[in-house]
Amino acid sequence: MRGHGLHLEDRDAGEGGLDLQAILRILNENRKLILAAMVVGLIGGLIMTLMTPKMYRAAVTLEVNAPKVEILDEKDNGDSASSGSWDFIATQVGLLKSRTLAERVAQDLNLASDSTIVGTGGDPASRLRSATGVVAGGLSAEMPEDGQLIRYSYVSSSPDLAAKVANGIADSFISSSLQRRFDASNYARTFLLQQINKTRGELEKSERQLVAYAQAQGIIDTGSGLAGSTSTDASSLQGGSLIALNAALAEATSRRVAAEGAYRQSGLASSSFEVGQSTAGLRGNRAALESDYQDKLTQLKPDHPDMVALRSRIEEISRQIGAEQSRVAGGKSTSLLADFRAAASTESSLRARVNQLRGSVLDLRGRSIQYNILQRDVDTNRGLYDALLQRYKQVGVAAGIGTSPVSIVDRAEVPGGPYKPNMMSNLLIGLIIGLMAGLALAMALEFVHDTVKTREDVRTKLRLACLGVIPKRAGAGSIIEELKDVSSAATEAYSAVLTALRFSTEVGAPKTLLVTSTMASEGKSSSALALAQNYARRGETVLLIDADLRRPVFKAHSNRQGLTKLLTNSESVRAHILDTQYENLFLLPCGPTPPNPADLLATPRFEAILREAAQQFDRVIIDGPPVLGLADATLLATVAGNVAMVVESGRTRTKAARDALDRLRLGGANVVGVILTKSTEEASEYGYRLYQYGSVEKSQSELILISHQGDER
Repeated sequence: MRGHGLHLEDRDAGEGGLDLQAILRILNENRKLILAAMVVGLIGGLIMTLMTPKMYRAAVTLEVNAPKVEILDEKDNGDSASSGSWDFIATQVGLLKSRTLAERVAQDLNLASDSTIVGTGGDPASRLRSATGVVAGGLSAEMPEDGQLIRYSYVSSSPDLAAKVANGIADSFISSSLQRRFDASNYARTFLLQQINKTRGELEKSERQLVAYAQAQGIIDTGSGLAGSTSTDASSLQGGSLIALNAALAEATSRRVAAEGAYRQSGLASSSFEVGQSTAGLRGNRAALESDYQDKLTQLKPDHPDMVALRSRIEEISRQIGAEQSRVAGGKSTSLLADFRAAASTESSLRARVNQLRGSVLDLRGRSIQYNILQRDVDTNRGLYDALLQRYKQVGVAAGIGTSPVSIVDRAEVPGGPYKPNMMSNLLIGLIIGLMAGLALAMALEFVHDTVKTREDVRTKLRLACLGVIPKRAGAGSIIEELKDVSSAATEAYSAVLTALRFSTEVGAPKTLLVTSTMASEGKSSSALALAQNYARRGETVLLIDADLRRPVFKAHSNRQGLTKLLTNSESVRAHILDTQYENLFLLPCGPTPPNPADLLATPRFEAILREAAQQFDRVIIDGPPVLGLADATLLATVAGNVAMVVESGRTRTKAARDALDRLRLGGANVVGVILTKSTEEASEYGYRLYQYGSVEKSQSELILISHQGDER
């Protein structure tokens, strides 16, 4: 691209994006559409309010307290429900919404027979289902954020029915809670009864096994028999006898010691030496036999034949020792000696019996191991049986109490007025929906109609400088008349374009400028005339060339002069130039319409014509044909060098404009900028008011330049 120009650098990142300014522009351009959508939304909200039937809402407040129910006596297991439990409250809310409760309410209130609710047709089952659906459909219950109060409401088209059903739900809910608790207690009692029967059978079986083993082993238990007591040696018959004999032996030993002391103190001890020497051998034998007896007692039972024979020998030796002592003592102190001997005999007899029972007890201990195992089974089964029986009685008592964990705090009253429809709410919703729909439609239209509308679109979509924005005319009249007024909005706008052209190239405003557009009727001819007229008003000589050889706009009085004539001969340019009614503004008309415009413009003759015109005039403005669909504009741009692109605001599509620019650049033209015509942007932003700006191409008579008399050559 030649020249530094006012075009922008590539903005790939921001191309096609929406910023705040673009959004505000879209909203401003489509404000009527958005307002219409909002009005439609308000009307829709009003219609919805009028068409929606009145609904009444009745509310009930319940208090829930989680009961503490324990099947078994386990205080620390953490399974019992605690008061105020969040899970319990959530469960109650779920039960409130259950279909079972709704069906129960329908049955309790006999809603299935109310024709205003379920109609008149159908069988009883279907009517009940319909009534259940009515109850469930109008109920609304939510979890409380904190506390133990549940508030639910019922909605109906009848205020009396709303209050009736709301209170019926509360009553049926409490009744169903009691029924569920009673059913749970019955289930627990049934379960405990089954366990009791099972445990009773196991207890009877273990008791029979214990008795059978005791009979088989000859074990007699003399313990207390209390549950949980531990069996010991003292609880057996042998153990009891051993304890009694030990006590008797201790007492006999005490008597023997006392009798012996009395005997020795009586002076009879003098004969003890003689007795000792005569019975020393016997006592030694007896001591040996007693020691042997004690050794064998750990291996043999006292009633063993060897043990019985050994005991008989010991007793015989003891008798002989006693007889020898009696013989030695003679008749001295007969009574004391008799007492001493009797005590010694008794002690010896008891000691022998104790030794015998000790062996029996040790044998019993070995045989009582299995007995104790069976006894523990009996005690365990008896304890479990007693615990289950006690809990069965407690559950039976609790089942009859009937305390509900739910109570009514506030009953429902007949509502005084409907809560729905809410006109203000519906109007607000309709307004918001209309606003959103309007905004969405405006944005959709913006993207569907992807056109160049504003200066920002020129910069972002076409990546070119906007030379100026020409307002759209608001009233009737031709552009010729408006351009005559130096204070008009169009004149001011084109003056701004000329100012921008001064900075479009490195050497200032281009001497030769082609004015073209993407398609027809965008205002290119009007723009070419306005630029030429403004240059002429500033004192510069300007030549306006009508190079649209297919649809010429600027007409002369005859076709004897014109561009097509120059392209086919070598005459001077000056011979075909006409004066106009504007000072310093001259016209080179099209002349006769040729059959092959592109072939004429492709010859070197046009470049020579343009070079000659540039030498004779300060400015040369070329009104060219549209770019798309024709090769004429590209050929003209190649020769002219500098091109001003005219784009109609809101009509020219972005893709078409880009394609046209690409074709111009392909021919080597320097597009100095874009003139945005027929714009509806706010006048305060650009310093002029809004005007209607008509299409020059649609009415050729508006732009006819009148030549001076006698100037037709």
